[in-house]
Amino acid sequence: MTQQLNAQVFAYAKQLTDNAFKAQSVAFKALEKIAELQFQALEKQSQVTSDYIAGALETRDIEGLRTLWEKGSALSRENAERAVAVTQEIIAVTQKTAESLTALAQEQQQAANDAVSAPVAAVKKAAAAAK
Repeated sequence: MTQQLNAQVFAYAKQLTDNAFKAQSVAFKALEKIAELQFQALEKQSQVTSDYIAGALETRDIEGLRTLWEKGSALSRENAERAVAVTQEIIAVTQKTAESLTALAQEQQQAANDAVSAPVAAVKKAAAAAK
């Protein structure tokens, strides 16, 4: 009896650690994707901003300032649009990760239910057969 209980506890513990490892793997993949998206956005923003600063350093007259002003307004709008797009992508990755983690939790719960109900059903069957 004790061996059966120990075997069930160890099987459950192994299953729990396996699912925890899977959940950690899913979370790390999501974090990696989010970091990649943010680094790409930062790289693009840095490139565009350095081009703008280079243009500002080359400005010599009032017409150049007017052009620079328009370019700065367009740059701000593009940066805001890029930030919104990256945020939407991050939210999509987060939602997908949450769905994956929910599926893992449901699998764990179902496996735990099955592990508990199987021995109980076997005992009931044995008791019914003994009568």
